[in-house]
Amino acid sequence: MMNEEKNLENGVDVAVDTDRLENFPISFFAVIMGLSGFTIAWEKAAHLMHTHIFFDSLSAWGTLIAFLVIAGLYLSKIIKYPQAVLTEIKHPVKLSFFPAASIALLLISVAMMHRVEALSHVLWFLGTLFHLLLFLYVVNSWMHHEHYQTPHINPAWFIPAVGNVLVPIAGTHFGYIEVSWFFFSVGIIFWIILFTLFFNRILFHNPMPKHLLPTLFILIAPPAVGFISYVKLNGGLDHFAHILYYIALFLTFSLFTQFRQFANLPFFLSWWAYSFPMSAITIASFLMYSLTQNSMFAWIGGVLLCILSAIIGLLIYKTYLAITKKKICVEG
Repeated sequence: MMNEEKNLENGVDVAVDTDRLENFPISFFAVIMGLSGFTIAWEKAAHLMHTHIFFDSLSAWGTLIAFLVIAGLYLSKIIKYPQAVLTEIKHPVKLSFFPAASIALLLISVAMMHRVEALSHVLWFLGTLFHLLLFLYVVNSWMHHEHYQTPHINPAWFIPAVGNVLVPIAGTHFGYIEVSWFFFSVGIIFWIILFTLFFNRILFHNPMPKHLLPTLFILIAPPAVGFISYVKLNGGLDHFAHILYYIALFLTFSLFTQFRQFANLPFFLSWWAYSFPMSAITIASFLMYSLTQNSMFAWIGGVLLCILSAIIGLLIYKTYLAITKKKICVEG
Protein backbone atom coordinates (compact mmCIF):
# COMPACT_ATOMS: atom_id res chain seq x y z
CA MET A 1 0.00 0.00 0.00
CA MET A 2 2.86 2.39 0.82
CA ASN A 3 4.37 2.31 -2.68
CA GLU A 4 0.91 2.45 -4.21
CA GLU A 5 0.06 5.58 -2.21
CA LYS A 6 3.40 7.19 -3.07
CA ASN A 7 2.43 6.83 -6.72
CA LEU A 8 -0.85 8.58 -5.97
CA GLU A 9 0.99 11.30 -4.07
CA ASN A 10 3.19 11.97 -7.08
CA GLY A 11 0.19 12.02 -9.39
CA VAL A 12 1.40 8.99 -11.31
CA ASP A 13 -1.23 7.07 -13.27
CA VAL A 14 0.32 3.61 -13.06
CA ALA A 15 -0.21 1.20 -15.94
CA VAL A 16 -0.85 -2.24 -14.54
CA ASP A 17 0.20 -5.31 -16.46
CA THR A 18 -0.18 -7.78 -13.60
CA ASP A 19 -3.39 -9.05 -12.05
CA ARG A 20 -4.66 -6.29 -9.75
CA LEU A 21 -5.75 -8.95 -7.26
CA GLU A 22 -2.08 -9.51 -6.42
CA ASN A 23 -1.92 -5.91 -5.18
CA PHE A 24 -5.22 -5.94 -3.28
CA PRO A 25 -4.18 -4.41 0.09
CA ILE A 26 -5.07 -5.82 3.50
CA SER A 27 -5.80 -2.22 4.54
CA PHE A 28 -9.10 -2.47 2.60
CA PHE A 29 -10.60 -3.96 5.78
CA ALA A 30 -10.32 -0.47 7.30
CA VAL A 31 -13.27 0.41 5.03
CA ILE A 32 -15.41 -2.10 6.93
CA MET A 33 -14.25 -0.67 10.25
CA GLY A 34 -15.40 2.78 9.14
CA LEU A 35 -18.74 1.64 7.74
CA SER A 36 -19.50 -0.47 10.83
CA GLY A 37 -18.69 2.36 13.20
CA PHE A 38 -20.85 4.71 11.15
CA THR A 39 -23.75 2.25 11.35
CA ILE A 40 -23.43 1.86 15.13
CA ALA A 41 -23.18 5.63 15.64
CA TRP A 42 -26.45 6.21 13.76
CA GLU A 43 -28.12 3.36 15.66
CA LYS A 44 -27.06 4.95 18.97
CA ALA A 45 -28.38 8.34 17.83
CA ALA A 46 -31.71 6.80 16.83
CA HIS A 47 -31.98 5.08 20.22
CA LEU A 48 -31.39 8.34 22.08
CA MET A 49 -34.01 10.09 19.94
CA HIS A 50 -36.46 7.23 20.69
CA THR A 51 -37.06 6.69 17.01
CA HIS A 52 -36.30 4.13 14.34
CA ILE A 53 -34.17 5.15 11.37
CA PHE A 54 -34.39 2.68 8.49
CA PHE A 55 -31.07 4.04 7.25
CA ASP A 56 -28.97 2.37 9.99
CA SER A 57 -30.43 -1.06 9.19
CA LEU A 58 -29.69 -0.55 5.50
CA SER A 59 -26.15 0.49 6.40
CA ALA A 60 -25.68 -2.59 8.62
CA TRP A 61 -26.63 -5.03 5.87
CA GLY A 62 -24.68 -3.06 3.29
CA THR A 63 -21.59 -3.23 5.51
CA LEU A 64 -21.98 -7.00 5.88
CA ILE A 65 -22.16 -7.36 2.09
CA ALA A 66 -19.10 -5.12 1.66
CA PHE A 67 -17.22 -7.27 4.18
CA LEU A 68 -18.08 -10.45 2.29
CA VAL A 69 -16.87 -8.90 -0.97
CA ILE A 70 -13.58 -7.66 0.52
CA ALA A 71 -13.02 -10.89 2.46
CA GLY A 72 -13.73 -12.90 -0.69
CA LEU A 73 -11.25 -10.89 -2.70
CA TYR A 74 -8.53 -11.19 -0.08
CA LEU A 75 -9.16 -14.92 0.30
CA SER A 76 -8.75 -15.22 -3.47
CA LYS A 77 -5.45 -13.36 -3.15
CA ILE A 78 -4.31 -15.80 -0.43
CA ILE A 79 -5.08 -18.74 -2.72
CA LYS A 80 -3.69 -17.28 -5.93
CA TYR A 81 -0.83 -15.10 -4.66
CA PRO A 82 0.35 -16.50 -1.29
CA GLN A 83 3.79 -14.93 -1.70
CA ALA A 84 2.24 -11.46 -1.99
CA VAL A 85 0.33 -12.09 1.26
CA LEU A 86 3.54 -13.24 3.00
CA THR A 87 5.24 -10.05 1.84
CA GLU A 88 2.44 -7.98 3.38
CA ILE A 89 2.40 -9.82 6.69
CA LYS A 90 6.17 -9.39 7.06
CA HIS A 91 5.98 -5.66 6.30
CA PRO A 92 6.59 -3.49 9.41
CA VAL A 93 3.63 -1.20 8.61
CA LYS A 94 1.18 -3.42 6.70
CA LEU A 95 1.33 -6.13 9.39
CA SER A 96 -0.77 -3.93 11.71
CA PHE A 97 -3.65 -3.89 9.23
CA PHE A 98 -4.21 -7.67 9.36
CA PRO A 99 -6.16 -7.44 12.65
CA ALA A 100 -8.50 -5.01 10.85
CA ALA A 101 -10.10 -8.16 9.40
CA SER A 102 -10.93 -9.59 12.83
CA ILE A 103 -11.98 -6.13 14.07
CA ALA A 104 -14.38 -5.93 11.13
CA LEU A 105 -16.03 -9.15 12.34
CA LEU A 106 -16.32 -7.79 15.89
CA LEU A 107 -17.84 -4.50 14.69
CA ILE A 108 -20.35 -6.20 12.40
CA SER A 109 -21.25 -8.36 15.40
CA VAL A 110 -22.09 -5.20 17.37
CA ALA A 111 -24.04 -3.76 14.44
CA MET A 112 -26.08 -6.97 14.19
CA MET A 113 -26.50 -7.50 17.95
CA HIS A 114 -30.06 -6.15 18.08
CA ARG A 115 -30.99 -7.28 14.57
CA VAL A 116 -29.97 -10.94 14.22
CA GLU A 117 -28.60 -12.02 17.60
CA ALA A 118 -27.60 -15.53 16.52
CA LEU A 119 -25.55 -14.14 13.62
CA SER A 120 -24.04 -11.53 15.93
CA HIS A 121 -23.00 -14.23 18.41
CA VAL A 122 -21.29 -16.30 15.72
CA LEU A 123 -19.48 -13.26 14.30
CA TRP A 124 -18.35 -12.25 17.81
CA PHE A 125 -16.95 -15.72 18.50
CA LEU A 126 -15.13 -15.90 15.17
CA GLY A 127 -13.85 -12.33 15.46
CA THR A 128 -12.61 -12.85 19.02
CA LEU A 129 -10.77 -16.08 18.24
CA PHE A 130 -9.35 -14.70 14.98
CA HIS A 131 -8.20 -11.51 16.70
CA LEU A 132 -6.46 -13.40 19.50
CA LEU A 133 -4.50 -15.44 16.95
CA LEU A 134 -3.59 -12.38 14.90
CA PHE A 135 -2.60 -10.37 17.98
CA LEU A 136 -0.38 -13.18 19.23
CA TYR A 137 1.30 -13.25 15.82
CA VAL A 138 1.80 -9.46 15.87
CA VAL A 139 3.25 -9.48 19.39
CA ASN A 140 5.60 -12.35 18.49
CA SER A 141 6.71 -10.38 15.45
CA TRP A 142 7.39 -7.32 17.61
CA MET A 143 9.36 -9.34 20.17
CA HIS A 144 11.48 -11.38 17.75
CA HIS A 145 12.04 -8.95 14.92
CA GLU A 146 15.10 -8.19 12.83
CA HIS A 147 13.79 -5.31 10.75
CA TYR A 148 11.74 -2.88 12.89
CA GLN A 149 13.08 0.64 13.30
CA THR A 150 11.71 3.61 15.26
CA PRO A 151 10.39 5.41 12.11
CA HIS A 152 8.20 2.34 11.41
CA ILE A 153 6.06 3.16 14.47
CA ASN A 154 2.85 4.90 13.43
CA PRO A 155 -0.74 4.98 14.74
CA ALA A 156 -1.66 1.94 12.61
CA TRP A 157 0.21 -0.06 15.26
CA PHE A 158 -2.73 0.73 17.57
CA ILE A 159 -5.14 -1.28 15.40
CA PRO A 160 -4.33 -4.64 17.06
CA ALA A 161 -4.78 -3.05 20.52
CA VAL A 162 -8.13 -1.51 19.54
CA GLY A 163 -9.43 -4.95 18.58
CA ASN A 164 -8.86 -6.21 22.10
CA VAL A 165 -10.90 -3.46 23.76
CA LEU A 166 -13.72 -4.02 21.26
CA VAL A 167 -14.35 -7.58 22.44
CA PRO A 168 -16.29 -6.62 25.63
CA ILE A 169 -18.91 -4.52 23.78
CA ALA A 170 -20.70 -7.61 22.48
CA GLY A 171 -18.95 -10.02 24.83
CA THR A 172 -20.71 -8.64 27.92
CA HIS A 173 -24.04 -8.82 26.09
CA PHE A 174 -23.52 -12.55 25.46
CA GLY A 175 -22.36 -13.18 29.04
CA TYR A 176 -18.62 -13.69 28.47
CA ILE A 177 -17.54 -11.44 31.35
CA GLU A 178 -14.14 -12.94 32.19
CA VAL A 179 -13.21 -13.25 28.51
CA SER A 180 -14.16 -9.61 28.07
CA TRP A 181 -12.03 -8.52 31.04
CA PHE A 182 -9.09 -10.50 29.62
CA PHE A 183 -9.21 -8.72 26.25
CA PHE A 184 -9.91 -5.32 27.82
CA SER A 185 -6.90 -5.65 30.13
CA VAL A 186 -4.57 -6.68 27.31
CA GLY A 187 -5.82 -3.89 25.04
CA ILE A 188 -5.52 -1.10 27.60
CA ILE A 189 -1.99 -2.06 28.69
CA PHE A 190 -0.75 -2.34 25.11
CA TRP A 191 -2.42 0.99 24.28
CA ILE A 192 -0.42 2.70 27.05
CA ILE A 193 2.81 1.08 25.86
CA LEU A 194 2.26 1.98 22.20
CA PHE A 195 1.07 5.49 23.05
CA THR A 196 4.37 6.11 24.84
CA LEU A 197 6.44 4.63 22.02
CA PHE A 198 4.56 6.63 19.39
CA PHE A 199 5.10 9.97 21.14
CA ASN A 200 8.79 9.17 21.50
CA ARG A 201 8.89 8.53 17.74
CA ILE A 202 6.96 11.63 16.72
CA LEU A 203 8.80 13.99 19.10
CA PHE A 204 12.37 12.90 18.51
CA HIS A 205 12.44 11.52 14.97
CA ASN A 206 11.54 12.61 11.46
CA PRO A 207 7.92 13.63 10.72
CA MET A 208 5.54 10.95 9.48
CA PRO A 209 5.21 10.59 5.68
CA LYS A 210 2.19 12.31 4.18
CA HIS A 211 0.39 9.12 3.19
CA LEU A 212 0.33 8.05 6.86
CA LEU A 213 -0.85 11.36 8.33
CA PRO A 214 -4.55 10.33 8.31
CA THR A 215 -3.64 7.46 10.65
CA LEU A 216 -3.11 10.05 13.40
CA PHE A 217 -6.87 9.86 13.92
CA ILE A 218 -6.39 6.27 15.10
CA LEU A 219 -5.02 7.79 18.33
CA ILE A 220 -8.64 8.61 19.26
CA ALA A 221 -9.91 5.04 18.99
CA PRO A 222 -8.28 3.15 21.90
CA PRO A 223 -9.48 5.47 24.72
CA ALA A 224 -12.88 6.06 23.06
CA VAL A 225 -13.56 2.36 22.53
CA GLY A 226 -11.94 1.63 25.89
CA PHE A 227 -14.44 3.97 27.54
CA ILE A 228 -17.40 2.19 25.93
CA SER A 229 -16.08 -1.25 26.88
CA TYR A 230 -15.17 -0.23 30.42
CA VAL A 231 -18.65 1.16 31.04
CA LYS A 232 -20.09 -2.14 29.80
CA LEU A 233 -17.82 -4.10 32.13
CA ASN A 234 -18.07 -1.76 35.11
CA GLY A 235 -21.80 -1.14 34.85
CA GLY A 236 -21.53 2.66 34.97
CA LEU A 237 -19.32 5.73 35.22
CA ASP A 238 -16.39 6.09 37.58
CA HIS A 239 -13.17 8.13 37.62
CA PHE A 240 -11.31 5.86 35.20
CA ALA A 241 -14.20 5.98 32.72
CA HIS A 242 -14.07 9.79 32.81
CA ILE A 243 -10.31 9.70 32.15
CA LEU A 244 -10.75 7.45 29.10
CA TYR A 245 -13.52 9.59 27.62
CA TYR A 246 -11.82 12.93 28.17
CA ILE A 247 -8.44 11.87 26.76
CA ALA A 248 -10.27 10.64 23.65
CA LEU A 249 -12.14 13.96 23.43
CA PHE A 250 -8.92 15.93 23.90
CA LEU A 251 -7.20 14.00 21.11
CA THR A 252 -10.21 14.71 18.86
CA PHE A 253 -9.99 18.46 19.56
CA SER A 254 -6.21 18.35 19.07
CA LEU A 255 -6.52 16.75 15.64
CA PHE A 256 -9.27 19.19 14.62
CA THR A 257 -6.87 22.06 15.32
CA GLN A 258 -4.45 20.45 12.84
CA PHE A 259 -7.02 20.68 10.04
CA ARG A 260 -4.63 22.41 7.64
CA GLN A 261 -2.22 19.45 7.92
CA PHE A 262 -4.90 17.17 6.47
CA ALA A 263 -6.85 19.50 4.16
CA ASN A 264 -4.49 19.41 1.17
CA LEU A 265 -3.50 15.76 1.27
CA PRO A 266 -4.12 13.79 -1.94
CA PHE A 267 -6.40 10.79 -1.52
CA PHE A 268 -4.88 7.64 -0.10
CA LEU A 269 -6.66 4.52 1.08
CA SER A 270 -5.33 5.51 4.52
CA TRP A 271 -7.97 8.29 4.52
CA TRP A 272 -10.33 5.63 5.90
CA ALA A 273 -8.40 6.02 9.16
CA TYR A 274 -10.54 9.13 9.72
CA SER A 275 -13.76 7.13 9.88
CA PHE A 276 -13.69 4.55 12.66
CA PRO A 277 -12.04 6.79 15.30
CA MET A 278 -14.62 9.49 14.56
CA SER A 279 -17.34 6.87 14.96
CA ALA A 280 -15.85 5.76 18.28
CA ILE A 281 -15.77 9.23 19.86
CA THR A 282 -19.27 9.96 18.51
CA ILE A 283 -20.68 6.79 20.11
CA ALA A 284 -18.74 7.50 23.33
CA SER A 285 -20.26 10.99 23.49
CA PHE A 286 -23.79 9.64 23.06
CA LEU A 287 -23.07 7.08 25.77
CA MET A 288 -21.86 9.88 28.08
CA TYR A 289 -25.13 11.68 27.48
CA SER A 290 -27.22 8.59 28.25
CA LEU A 291 -25.28 8.07 31.49
CA THR A 292 -25.21 11.70 32.71
CA GLN A 293 -28.19 13.31 30.94
CA ASN A 294 -25.92 16.31 30.44
CA SER A 295 -27.05 17.96 27.19
CA MET A 296 -23.49 19.08 26.44
CA PHE A 297 -22.62 15.51 25.48
CA ALA A 298 -25.70 15.24 23.26
CA TRP A 299 -24.56 18.36 21.39
CA ILE A 300 -20.99 17.04 21.08
CA GLY A 301 -22.28 13.70 19.78
CA GLY A 302 -24.66 15.39 17.34
CA VAL A 303 -21.97 17.64 15.87
CA LEU A 304 -19.54 14.73 15.61
CA LEU A 305 -22.21 12.60 13.90
CA CYS A 306 -22.71 15.29 11.26
CA ILE A 307 -18.95 15.49 10.68
CA LEU A 308 -18.71 11.69 10.57
CA SER A 309 -21.53 11.45 8.01
CA ALA A 310 -19.80 14.01 5.78
CA ILE A 311 -16.50 12.12 6.10
CA ILE A 312 -18.09 8.76 5.20
CA GLY A 313 -19.81 10.27 2.17
CA LEU A 314 -16.54 11.82 1.00
CA LEU A 315 -14.57 8.61 1.58
CA ILE A 316 -17.05 6.48 -0.38
CA TYR A 317 -16.95 8.97 -3.27
CA LYS A 318 -13.14 9.25 -3.27
CA THR A 319 -12.69 5.49 -3.03
CA TYR A 320 -15.13 4.93 -5.89
CA LEU A 321 -13.21 7.40 -8.06
CA ALA A 322 -9.87 5.78 -7.19
CA ILE A 323 -11.22 2.32 -8.07
CA THR A 324 -12.76 3.43 -11.37
CA LYS A 325 -9.51 5.21 -12.31
CA LYS A 326 -7.53 2.09 -11.34
CA LYS A 327 -5.44 3.97 -8.78
CA ILE A 328 -5.97 1.33 -6.10
CA CYS A 329 -4.56 -2.20 -6.20
CA VAL A 330 -1.67 -1.20 -8.41
CA GLU A 331 1.92 -2.35 -8.34
CA GLY A 332 4.23 0.17 -6.69
